This record gives sequence, structure tokens and C-alpha cells, in this order.
Amino acid sequence: MYDFICSIINEIRSYFVPEQIIYEVTGECKKCGKCCNYMYSIDTYTEKEFKIMQFLFPTYRRFYIKGKDDEGNLVFACKLVTSDGKCSVYDKRPQMCRKYPAKRILYPAKLHDGCGYKVNIKTFEDYLKNSET
Repeated sequence: MYDFICSIINEIRSYFVPEQIIYEVTGECKKCGKCCNYMYSIDTYTEKEFKIMQFLFPTYRRFYIKGKDDEGNLVFACKLVTSDGKCSVYDKRPQMCRKYPAKRILYPAKLHDGCGYKVNIKTFEDYLKNSET
């Protein structure tokens, strides 16, 4: 009887839980510098917005617009990356660089070819499989 009641409660609760996809990042950095020379900003869509971000947040002054990708998104690069792909001010790098890549992200990020990190998709079904074991 207890199992039946739990099943009914879980069924009702399931109608109030939106299906989510979680993107989990695993792996380690290969120190190639590709991420520093080809990056996106999810908040910046135009050159004018980028200039505003540089004005409001001095940390953004280390970046420049490198161009656009095939989909028309702005691509940025860091001015402080050396020719061998290393950060020339590693001990003073901004928080966004220190935390890259976030372990969990809310969108399906693309990583560079040869990157040591991998984006793993975790669906609601994966969660259910893990909770059964």
C-alpha cells in the first residue's frame, strides 16, 4: 500500500517538474590556448554592446572582437595570450577565466577540436536511471 501511495504522489509531482537538460562538463585543460583565442559572450551581440561592456567592466578591455562565426555570432580573443597559448598574466586572470569551463552549463556549448573538456548531456531519463540503481 505504501508503494502505491508513493507512486501516486510521484506521478502527481511529475506534472509540476519541468523537463530539464543539464549539460555537465568533464575533462581537463590541455593548455593549448584555443579557448582564449576563440570565445563567445552570451550577453554581447553587437560591437556597440561590446564597447559598452568594456566601458562598464574594465576586465573586458583585455578582449577584442576577432570576427564572426558562421552563424553571425561575435567571436572574441584575449590580447594577453602568448604565441604558445599561455596566459601572460595567469596569476591575475579574471574570475571568468579561473572558472572556465563551468562544471554545469544551461546550454549546449561547443568546445574546440582537441579540447580536453567534453560536454555531457544529462537528461531527465538519465536522472531516473540513476535513481533506480
